Amino acid sequence: MTCRECERKIQDGIITAKDAIALNKKLLGRQLILFFCADCLAEYLDVEKTELPDLVDRFKEQGCSLF
Repeated sequence: MTCRECERKIQDGIITAKDAIALNKKLLGRQLILFFCADCLAEYLDVEKTELPDLVDRFKEQGCSLF
């Protein structure tokens, strides 16, 4: 699967492809069918890319069914 913005692979090392897809759906809407990679998602959300794994961990701890 590739990024809807830059067309790179969704998985880039900082988070898995599964977590990237789940994070896209959690933050941008469950109906999404096209996803951002970690770089583009961080830019879109105006956060540092290094914050994304913390968001994933937080949502997993909260028991979010997407993760």
